[in-house]
Amino acid sequence: MPPAPRSAALAAVLLLLGAGTGCSLLAVPDTGTPGVPTALPPKQVVLSAAQALDDAGGARIEVEREGPEGRRTASGTLVWGPRDEAALTVTDEAGTGQLTSRNGAIDLVYQGGAAKHADRAGAESLDPTAGPDPDGYAGGWTTALVTDPGSRAYAIAQAVPLGSLGGEQLAGTTVAHYQGTVSVDGFFGADRESSPQRRAAAVDWYRQRGVTTIGFDVWVGPGERLMRLRETVRGTAGTTVTTTDVPSSGTGDASPAADG
Repeated sequence: MPPAPRSAALAAVLLLLGAGTGCSLLAVPDTGTPGVPTALPPKQVVLSAAQALDDAGGARIEVEREGPEGRRTASGTLVWGPRDEAALTVTDEAGTGQLTSRNGAIDLVYQGGAAKHADRAGAESLDPTAGPDPDGYAGGWTTALVTDPGSRAYAIAQAVPLGSLGGEQLAGTTVAHYQGTVSVDGFFGADRESSPQRRAAAVDWYRQRGVTTIGFDVWVGPGERLMRLRETVRGTAGTTVTTTDVPSSGTGDASPAADG
């Protein structure tokens, strides 16, 4: 899997933020009122939640993308850290398939179709809309399916100026909702885990579609629990919204299964 948040570096960021604000690192209270922002800086809250999920070592995820090209869904489990595994059921333009990953090798098998294979760096080549370049970019769908959501939350917190929308109800609990927008160049320029060539390919993909900025939403529940991520992209072809829910976390919930 792509590298998860670096624990030592992230811990140092959290300590600096805590010292600067004089606030506890426990970001989200057990209760909240919609429209009332939390006392802690959004960046600190999201970084804490990202670290907590990274430490959990695994999660169940449910992903949905809605856009001009239609609807895609995926659900299943991820494990990261010493183990590197994924098992998800995916439905997209090519049909329904099983995506599995182990130690950087990814397989996607559609019902009644041939298997597709890729390594971690070439995950985008599995996208039904991908071009012939195995190292190209195709919108980030397959990359998101095999990436620790905590790692993505970390990237959002580092690159996106987030503001608080206060508390709201999600999955039966009161959660904190944060939102922000960043330029395409600014978001991918902050990604030091990818090669310069890969960053350039991603920026070019968005530019070709008339996308200049990307909107992000993050929902964090009590106990520093990352519960939902959302990416909103508006371009010349319309708006595409990708939502990742994290119903449960921990390696006990994230043992790959054949049915995803």
